[in-house]
Amino acid sequence: MENIREEVKELCIGLKIRRLRQERRLTLQSLSDATGLSKPLLSQIENDQVIPPIATLLRISKALKVGLHTFFQEDDHAEKCLLVRAEGRHELRRRSLADTPPVPYTYHSLAYGKRNKNMEPFLVEFQIDEWREELQVSHEGEEFLFLLEGSLEMHFGEQVMTLNPGDSVYYESTEPHGFVARGSQPARALAVLFSHEF
Repeated sequence: MENIREEVKELCIGLKIRRLRQERRLTLQSLSDATGLSKPLLSQIENDQVIPPIATLLRISKALKVGLHTFFQEDDHAEKCLLVRAEGRHELRRRSLADTPPVPYTYHSLAYGKRNKNMEPFLVEFQIDEWREELQVSHEGEEFLFLLEGSLEMHFGEQVMTLNPGDSVYYESTEPHGFVARGSQPARALAVLFSHEF
């Protein structure tokens, strides 16, 4: 748990959100109105007490008029080509560490530090879990997922699909979607998110 918290602190997502909000002279209430997120939740995010899911970050980035990449880059990084070593990936859990039951997704940013991206690539780890409706999210953009290991159950609107290693899916993320690993081992996938809001 402490290791996860330290990795989240390194991302400084909450600090970046607060700084951008203050630069735009927005109150927490103003940001709440613009995103539809509650003031207590935004406060917890800014103080790194809650780790926001990608869909929430998209809503915040849209309200602050910045690309999603802003939250995954280090200051002063403007490389045209960015190499991310295996040990250099940054982990971002999908929701709060305090979720009960915990949400079975872990994202590893594969382009942390790259500015002005048009897409966000992630290595995603899915733990074995029972399907719950609250695992479904929707947001602007499109996504591509390529399954590397394990078996993955995808819920897309009313459809339920099973993905096996080598299978891929490209979908509009405005439709509610979510995943759980099935079988005897966790699943791992390469996921790429694209949005005009990036």
